[in-house]
Amino acid sequence: MELQLQDKTAGQWLEHWAAATPDKEALVYSDRNLRFTWEEFNQRVDDMAKGLMSIGVKHGTHVGIWATNVPDWLTFLYAGAKIGAVLVTVNTSYKQNELEYLVKDSDIHTLCITEGVFDGNYVDMVYAIMPDLRMSQRGFARSEAFPNLKNVVYIGQEKFRGMYNTAELLLQGKNIGDDVLEEAKSKVKHTDVVNMQYTSGTTGFPKGVMLTHYNIANNGYFTGEGMGFTADDKLCCCVPLFHCFGITLATMNVLTHGCTQVMVEKFDPLVVLASIHKERCTALYGVPTMFIAELNHPMFDMFDLTSLRTGIMAGALCPIELMRAVTEKMHITHITSVYGLTETSPGMTHTVLSDAFETRCTTVGREYPFTEVKVLNPETGEECAVDESGEVCCRGYLVMNGYYKNPQATAEVIDRNGFLHSGDLGTKDRDGYYRITGRIKDMIIRGGENIYPREIEEYLYRLEGLKDVQVVAVASPRYGEAVGAFIIPQEGVTLSEELVKDFCRGQIARHKIPKYIFFVDAFPLTGSGKIQKFKLREMALEILKKQGVEIV
Repeated sequence: MELQLQDKTAGQWLEHWAAATPDKEALVYSDRNLRFTWEEFNQRVDDMAKGLMSIGVKHGTHVGIWATNVPDWLTFLYAGAKIGAVLVTVNTSYKQNELEYLVKDSDIHTLCITEGVFDGNYVDMVYAIMPDLRMSQRGFARSEAFPNLKNVVYIGQEKFRGMYNTAELLLQGKNIGDDVLEEAKSKVKHTDVVNMQYTSGTTGFPKGVMLTHYNIANNGYFTGEGMGFTADDKLCCCVPLFHCFGITLATMNVLTHGCTQVMVEKFDPLVVLASIHKERCTALYGVPTMFIAELNHPMFDMFDLTSLRTGIMAGALCPIELMRAVTEKMHITHITSVYGLTETSPGMTHTVLSDAFETRCTTVGREYPFTEVKVLNPETGEECAVDESGEVCCRGYLVMNGYYKNPQATAEVIDRNGFLHSGDLGTKDRDGYYRITGRIKDMIIRGGENIYPREIEEYLYRLEGLKDVQVVAVASPRYGEAVGAFIIPQEGVTLSEELVKDFCRGQIARHKIPKYIFFVDAFPLTGSGKIQKFKLREMALEILKKQGVEIV
């Protein structure tokens, strides 16, 4: 069958399967035996949509979700999608400073949260940005600093002052008639923004990437087609839903193929292995560190993984030996990879089932259907010759709707011809396969997490006694890259590594805290006075090598 672009909204896809295969399992949490058929899940989504409408959420409203992969995460995604709301995903590692920035920048109207993760209490952090919440009725708290924030919803049964909980929201939704919901659904178009994810992009502080139904549903659909997905597949999803990996490559793949999404709430290799074994999953996703953790788990041999056939390893460089081990020991005979970025929904290129094993290990595949990928000379803008390195750029349905409230930043990455510039260097070979060779931008990718140095630098500048700082990527055998900070202290001031790390703890996400800290007198400069970050990266490797630190 010839592939075609689809124009269904996410809500329409859900209703399609609820009607076509009502009794088939759509969503499973194997560790607690929680199961929803397509019909049951669709009904819960409708009930939640009415609950959101009852507290003022409507077409275009921004609804934030700050949670690990809890059962109602996807309920909120689809409930918002059905009424035209925009789901703003919040990184589960965020701390106070980052939360405040995102809530303000994204104009969140309703924020849905859980209690938090082991090193961060979301409830306390939300109370910190809205002190009046503790003394207000639900829906009545107001904040001068966050004028758009009207509601906080706790995802669960517990009660917190000033917040709705899930049960209360569903109960309030009973006051909304089915006709009101249907009218709201009728106004949603596939070109509407449905999801906003914050990424550092190529420059500056995190920006809200606006993605439409058309962007993510089609990207998920073509991802599944490249992997031979059918309604009989069961995908074990242990990657976080707040990333494109989870929300598009996993969730939208399942949604457009009518298969089953077996969820893991928070990555745990034992739960992943047990879920695959119990549910007979056919596909598994993860970043390299996740597959390493699964392969090396002491109970690995207890589980039958022979049901697996395919999956995606992405988010960082994928070593050939690891892909070989996944193929041989986990029975994922057709492990694939996807290359892209949040701004491209995210898949720009991918390897597919028909590609040879070596090709799937050494390249990032060919372009997605209905996608135009070019390698362009960063200086001239001309297309590069075969095997010549240049900037990987793309054009097509997958390109974001833009950065929220930031047309200047949007114009910096999408050129006048409609090509989105990735900031990544790569080559294209004679057979049309792409390889990523480096980065124009200074982004650090640590275990699949994008970290922009300037954000950490701006925070560290607040440290008393610090004169200047430059943050760079340092090679890491476990995460691909780690965060390194070069610091020039003020004259007469003595700083320590522990002092710097203590300054960061609890204020910025753990993965952004510099692992390596180097104190220097000056930075290497060009003749025009520009800092040479590549020399700092070289210096870091030399220093660590002398210290006997294993970095490769």
